[in-house]
Amino acid sequence: MSTNTSRIKAVRVGLGIATALTLALSACSVTGATSKSAGNEGDGTGTINVLLMKQAGYSEDDVATMVKQFEAANPKITVQTTFVSYEALHDKIVTSAPAGTYDVVHLDVIWPSEFASKGLITDVTDRFPASWKTDMLGGALSSAEYQGKYYGVPWGPSTKLFFFNKDMVAKVGATEADLKTWDGVLAVAKKIKDAGIVTYPLAWSWSQAEALVCDYAQMLGSFGGTFTDANGKLTVNNGPGVEALTWMKQTIDDGLTDPASLTFLEDDTDKSMASGKTAMEINWESTFRDLSDPSISTIVGNGAVTATPAGPAGDHPGVNGSMALAIGAKSTHQLAAWKFIEYMTSAPVQEQFVTSSMTNWKASYTKPEITKNNPDVFKAAGPAYDSMILRPQVANYNSVSQILQLEIQNALLGKKTPQQAMDDAVKAANGQG
Repeated sequence: MSTNTSRIKAVRVGLGIATALTLALSACSVTGATSKSAGNEGDGTGTINVLLMKQAGYSEDDVATMVKQFEAANPKITVQTTFVSYEALHDKIVTSAPAGTYDVVHLDVIWPSEFASKGLITDVTDRFPASWKTDMLGGALSSAEYQGKYYGVPWGPSTKLFFFNKDMVAKVGATEADLKTWDGVLAVAKKIKDAGIVTYPLAWSWSQAEALVCDYAQMLGSFGGTFTDANGKLTVNNGPGVEALTWMKQTIDDGLTDPASLTFLEDDTDKSMASGKTAMEINWESTFRDLSDPSISTIVGNGAVTATPAGPAGDHPGVNGSMALAIGAKSTHQLAAWKFIEYMTSAPVQEQFVTSSMTNWKASYTKPEITKNNPDVFKAAGPAYDSMILRPQVANYNSVSQILQLEIQNALLGKKTPQQAMDDAVKAANGQG
């Protein structure tokens, strides 16, 4: 996500594909591993409290079904769920951690370094079966990893994909093959603009929010860059970091990007494309569902999705917007919490709800009975999930993100050159602490 504030679209459809398999999962841990925190283990029974985000991925109805199935398979465990907005989730985890209020918490990919370093979540590396490291998509695995250890289990990988209006692209004699690179995207966008099909072919989520960092991350990866060096210091004022931002600003100057993008979050770009005002965008997986929904879209049948176009170096990673489930460090029911996490993140459960969120498991992407439920997104997302760019993995992520949001917007608004904006971002971020 959202991820985060950049993933605020709820998906409300669940599939009953694998209910029997789900209920057949063992009520016991399949790992047989022992806990690193024996004093907090509990006996694997009782009531566990779970804190979740209510805005993206699995809906509250989806989760209610999962919990009902889990409790049927684990009659000695009761699950109490609490849902909060993404904006409230981080602080809720932090403030409730000392009291051990929640046994399981919903973790964003940008938080493991902070929460692990502060001792708010439990190291579950010893519980992780070795097979998971090969059976799960690489991009998903990294969502709860910090300094080589696992502090949670992925619960739905996510990245931004490239969406385009097939009819608009075809009207200028172009095809999907012309959109494999960002240079190709710009060439097609210019043809669409020159033909008067839409005023601004491109729309982005460039409001001063986490959404902007996600979009910048996607472009940074396309230019072959990363956020930090080996010491965790921000380095986006060199090479790819400045080149990516310069490219973004140029699309505004050339009249290809809608200037309203500077106020847009993902819902706004989604709505713009669904209304026929935008020809191309990057957005989260559920965008395809929205573009295909006649109750909200005027382009039903014309929305298409592919992996992110490649940049100058041939790279095309998506931003890692995955989420995970973690055990609160002060939980006194860690064994029961692990049973719940293991169940909720299992392949049968995730496969049951693939229209709400994609699965962590590589094998799911080879099963026709699963991929048929969301074939376009499966085709585009599978390769993308194995190679994703992470936002800065730093303990003070929230403040670093706010610095990046401010300075990237300064450049996009023309208040600073891309070089000056990135120099100032690096100076401010690396000068903290």
